Amino acid sequence: MDLFEAISTRRSIKAYTDRPVSDEEIRRMLSAAVLAPNHLMTQPWRFYVLGPEARAAYGRALGHRKAKRVEGEDAKDAVVAKVEASHRELPAMLAVAMTLDENPEIREEDYAATYMAIQNLGLAAHAMSLGTQVKSGAIMDDPAGRRAVGVPEGERIVATISVGEPAAVPEAKPRHDAGELTRWVP
Repeated sequence: MDLFEAISTRRSIKAYTDRPVSDEEIRRMLSAAVLAPNHLMTQPWRFYVLGPEARAAYGRALGHRKAKRVEGEDAKDAVVAKVEASHRELPAMLAVAMTLDENPEIREEDYAATYMAIQNLGLAAHAMSLGTQVKSGAIMDDPAGRRAVGVPEGERIVATISVGEPAAVPEAKPRHDAGELTRWVP
């Protein structure tokens, strides 16, 4: 698959087959991730490959956050159980964190570089016939979520990525043409 085909056919995958993702496949994706550009070669990214128990603990933390939106203890417990189980059952899940430099300018550059690493990882997975879904949000700073991942102080979780063989590939969503979003400045 050439690069342009990979970019144009990559999708966020929400449903996976039962096929496990091998450690070697994960290592290959991570090898592509660390080739992302980063200013001053800070290499700020840190990768956490979550096993079933860590995935379940992360899902439980996320489930408790989601349960705040529903009424009734039984309903709340059901939400937590469902989110925990769905995370445990994922073929693979990674958390991508970044080191937190004291210099705000470097920290901003490192955040951008970390997302470039995430993009490389997703494209590598797609080229290997695997699918990914990148998620972010307030859970990244939740103490229970951080504990589940094992992220130390001095690091920020940027995203989690589920990985697996796609059970279904969604259609492409409409996008603006690049020309509509581009200004040629003389």
